[in-house]
Amino acid sequence: MKVMLRMNDAGHLVVYVAKKDLEEEVVKQTDGAEGKILTLANGWELEFRELPDQNSLPLTVEAKRLA
Repeated sequence: MKVMLRMNDAGHLVVYVAKKDLEEEVVKQTDGAEGKILTLANGWELEFRELPDQNSLPLTVEAKRLA
């Protein structure tokens, strides 16, 4: 699924999923088998093959929902 990554005013990473009209803050980052796994405040886990540098945000990237 396509998601947008950006930094909010407090300096936290935020994920926006347009198809679900969902915007949540990232609460945890871990390494997974195929890349980085971000855990959102609502409990969703999204896996990213390559996580972009925070200086290049906002950016739309491909993610895989794990949970």
